Amino acid sequence: MDMTLEVVLLPVSDVDRSLAFYRDQVGFHVDLDEEVMPGTRVVQLTPPGSGCSIALAEGLPAPTGTSRPGSYHGLQLVVADIEAARAELTGRGLEISEPTRYADQDGATFMYFTDPDGNGWAVQEFRERVAKPLHVLLNEQHGG
Repeated sequence: MDMTLEVVLLPVSDVDRSLAFYRDQVGFHVDLDEEVMPGTRVVQLTPPGSGCSIALAEGLPAPTGTSRPGSYHGLQLVVADIEAARAELTGRGLEISEPTRYADQDGATFMYFTDPDGNGWAVQEFRERVAKPLHVLLNEQHGG
């Protein structure tokens, strides 16, 4: 059975403020912004090139529990060139850390930012992605 992770509901205190942040400063594409049922607004945004989106919501029932705004940490974006990504993000006004290289191998360089509520994101550099997109790399790793 195949399963894909396609949407992560991100807890925020102000949907409009978070929409502007993720659209204008982080550069996510707005896929949806509408009232999906009376009293329930959903905004779905996708990072460029990603198969997974985030959703911001007001009035959405949460049968498994409700997370607090600012309680998510460890969300991760992956880029092929961390310096170029940092230049683009800071050019949009995003406050983001300097890149930190934890080891010499590809995939060991990270930088970090938080959204207006304090949800924490990492940006990881995988230089190999320039030549091989993720689905090709995963296929090779799994013997395909």
